[in-house]
Amino acid sequence: MKIARTELFKKDYKKLSEKIKEKADKAFYYLVTNPGHPSLRIKKIKSAGNIWEASITKKYRLSFQKINAVYVLRRIGKHDIVLKKP
Repeated sequence: MKIARTELFKKDYKKLSEKIKEKADKAFYYLVTNPGHPSLRIKKIKSAGNIWEASITKKYRLSFQKINAVYVLRRIGKHDIVLKKP
């Protein structure tokens, strides 16, 4: 699997602290190599069709779609941001 990032995701990522960016980078690695890794806690966002969320920390999440062999990262940030506008 490969990863693509939306422009909105890129903007969200730039706003994160270095500590959260490190944890996010680790989550990206697991998403590609082992999407079943328990730390990701992947689940479908019920109100958003085919959009999923994965955990970075207890407060931070990322949303993504799987399109063919690509994970399209859509948003990253605090839990409420990702769920309101996935």
